Parts: sequence; C-alpha cells; structure tokens
Amino acid sequence: MSPKLPTNLPAMVELGFDGLYGLELLELTDELVRGRVAVRDDLKQPAGLVHGGVHAAIAESLASFGTAFAVMPEGKLAMGLSNQTSFLRPITQGVIDAKATRRHRGRTTWVWEIEIFDDQARLCVLSRVTIAVRDA
Repeated sequence: MSPKLPTNLPAMVELGFDGLYGLELLELTDELVRGRVAVRDDLKQPAGLVHGGVHAAIAESLASFGTAFAVMPEGKLAMGLSNQTSFLRPITQGVIDAKATRRHRGRTTWVWEIEIFDDQARLCVLSRVTIAVRDA
C-alpha cells in the first residue's frame, strides 16, 4: 500500500515514524519540500540536544515525500537509499525548520540536499539523501 500524501498544507504527518516525532509539511513539490518539527524533551539525547537521528529522519522524509509526490502517479515507489548527515551546531529548543532541494532527478534515483535551521535561522545540519525510485 502506498503512503497517502497530504493534499492541504501545512499538514501534520500522522502515520508512522514521522507522526511520532511530529513532522509538519509546509510545502511539497517535486523540487522543494519544507517542513518543521517542534522540539520536545523526548526528541533529545541525554546531553539535552536534539538527537541526530531526528535530524536524519527529517532529511530522509522530506526527500522521500518530494520524490513520491512526482513518481506515485506513475505507479512508482520512493524509498531511501542513502543518507549522509553532518551536524554543524546543536538545536536544544524551539522549532526545527528544514528545506529539501532536489539536485538530481534520474530514472531510478533522485538526489536531494537538505538544510536544517534553528529558530534563529542558523544552519545546524546539512544532509544529502538519495532516494530510490522503483516499480510499485
């Protein structure tokens, strides 16, 4: 079964892991996806920083949604193939803002660059995510 893409934005993703950490989609196209997540204590590691896995999950989800937006109408599926995430500065409170920009649209793979910012619009995380496109 294919995931249902939100039709009205902004929209909270309610199913799966994205629903657990609280991803909200703000913009969704096949070239740009924007989202945000409110920082909560249960998203932090013991030192009080947002866990790196949350950042990596946001990056992969935005790239997956953007790819799926374009390929699902063609009967294709989008799924993460690789995720390389670099942490530049910690986020400890407020809202995580993320922007995914498509860099490559191939027949079987798409490549996205994701920038994640804190409340002060400081760049905190950079990710490059490759999404596989496969027949459903």
